[in-house]
Amino acid sequence: MAEADDSANKSGLSSLISRWFRVSVVAVGVGMLVWVFRNWPLTPMRIAGICLMIPGLTLWLVAQFQLGNSFSVQPKARHLVTHGIYSRIRNPIYVFSTIFLVGMMLFLGWPELMLLVLSAIVVMQLFRARAEARILEEKFGDEYREYRRKTWF
Repeated sequence: MAEADDSANKSGLSSLISRWFRVSVVAVGVGMLVWVFRNWPLTPMRIAGICLMIPGLTLWLVAQFQLGNSFSVQPKARHLVTHGIYSRIRNPIYVFSTIFLVGMMLFLGWPELMLLVLSAIVVMQLFRARAEARILEEKFGDEYREYRRKTWF
């Protein structure tokens, strides 16, 4: 039993380090973005971009932390996370990363590219969300179906 506890502690620590690493990479990236564009004038489009980027990034980070060690690149069913942001939105990482990217495209002054990127991202995220839903429904059955009924996307 002690070996199982030790393994769980190592796994939890590894997950925490992984999450902090992702947060650090994003923070450095945003910091670089701010530094590079610090002398650009604040147009209404850039202000709108900032107004989308800040909450999009913040809520994306919150969703990452609330997902905990259930986060994976490949769809897996480790735990059914239904607390916090996940109590309202099934795929908040997709939703808030899209909001952040739309904000970034506006901030950079690329509204035309935004439409192309947004179209591609939404299609990819819908396919991924469906794959994840199938896996979660297989593992959690009625519990997942009830959760899906109560939440958006």
